[in-house]
Amino acid sequence: MERRVRVRFAPSPTGALHIGGVRTCLYNYLFAKQNNGDLVFRIEDTDSNRFVPGAEEYILESLKWLGIKFDEGVSFGGNYGPYRQSERREIYKKYVQQLLDSNHAYIAFDTPEELNAKREAIPNFQYDASTRLQMRNSLTLPKEEVEKLIAEGKQYVVRAKIEPNEEIIVHDIIRGDVHVNSSIIDDKVLYKSADNLPTYHLANIVDDHLMEISHVIRGEEWLPSAPLHVLLYRFFGWEDTMPKFAHLALLLKPDGNGKLSKRDGDRLGFPVFPLEWHDPKTGDISSGYRESGYLPEAVINFLALLGWNPGNDQEIMSMDELISLFKLEKCSKSGAKFDFEKGKWFNHQYIQQTDNKIIAESFNKDIIANGITTTPQKVEQVVSYMKSRVNFINELWPLCSFFWIAPTEYDAKAVQKRWKPETPKMMKELKEILLQWNDFDNPDTTEEYVKQWCEKQSYGLGNVMNPFRLMLVGELKGPHMFEVTAVLGKEETIRRMDVALEKLPTFA
Repeated sequence: MERRVRVRFAPSPTGALHIGGVRTCLYNYLFAKQNNGDLVFRIEDTDSNRFVPGAEEYILESLKWLGIKFDEGVSFGGNYGPYRQSERREIYKKYVQQLLDSNHAYIAFDTPEELNAKREAIPNFQYDASTRLQMRNSLTLPKEEVEKLIAEGKQYVVRAKIEPNEEIIVHDIIRGDVHVNSSIIDDKVLYKSADNLPTYHLANIVDDHLMEISHVIRGEEWLPSAPLHVLLYRFFGWEDTMPKFAHLALLLKPDGNGKLSKRDGDRLGFPVFPLEWHDPKTGDISSGYRESGYLPEAVINFLALLGWNPGNDQEIMSMDELISLFKLEKCSKSGAKFDFEKGKWFNHQYIQQTDNKIIAESFNKDIIANGITTTPQKVEQVVSYMKSRVNFINELWPLCSFFWIAPTEYDAKAVQKRWKPETPKMMKELKEILLQWNDFDNPDTTEEYVKQWCEKQSYGLGNVMNPFRLMLVGELKGPHMFEVTAVLGKEETIRRMDVALEKLPTFA
């Protein structure tokens, strides 16, 4: 019988969620939804020294903003909880003991100083089958002494007992079969008495098994851990329920080589976190995609195509389309360059296809911040004319503030180029015919009306439109001229013309 698809996203609450982590979560979500499966949200907080207050809440808010929905887990409930690893201590103890009883693990009392001494004495020291009998552990100490040390409260760790020269095969959906010799794997720490918590390796195996996870989709950086995880499934006798692995290629720097880092974003001016992050330890503030003006749908679409290809030329895809098309087998084995300029392009595309009312609601926050009181209808009208010119909503205000703030000065270069001796007379005549026109709401009919007047007067269109724009805007920018007049309306258009005619040279 085919197992139900159950995948998990299991971040550590150690800081802001990196955009690479967002992509991992997205791929898990797409895979789960395509297969009518479940996405579980689990928190890996076994490393208590790295815990950062607020990180868990930040991760949840980020994924909610992006539209990634969980079926169960921390803050969502479910039948496999608790979903926070720090709340599962008693569960792990049982499985630690099982490994000790089956001789697949042992207790080690080596102090940090003793381990450092070995590293200095033995080049490339590795705690494994070749060195463990030289160390202080339950393999070398009498049983009575081990029990005595534990009773005295001596700190210890439990290490996996890896036998050398065994072939381990990791079946990976993306990379195919990966063959590893067990001799290169050290006896990893699985449990620490200092905080009564397991390490990542044991906690994940136990949780994935008990939560019936069918597929583990995670970053390439975890591939070296996979052989140990395969062994642990074997040690527990869980081979039949071992999840299928898929290790995603890294997100790479936009320039040069190596993994994408926050420093790359700081250096090149783009976010690497979904939301703005305020580091409670350092006080540093890092930019986020949301606060930088990105639409969540654009971020999702952009990320989906970093390391996966649908097999066609389609680039703009909704979440539903991504779910329909996504295949783990089509994920790349090699890293994907983080083309942040392409991210801007995606945002531009999504701004164009987003309803003007939604864009206007966001843009209105900038308008209010600049002390302007306006109507929703006017904001929406401006958006309809201007959104094709921007990559981000927060670029709108500098481009079109003139719709609300009349010019008090006029661009000197534009005046020199476009305001000629004959211009004042032409603009006065234009004002007179506009006073007779009452259909300002319709840019097309106003344009035709003015064009007919220009032809009748034998005025070149450029000789009229450029100075007309200068009078209303203050410089030679903005959308189609009669879209400007449609927004301003008749009264404001005439008022601005009067002011300009007073301020600009008369050549009298």
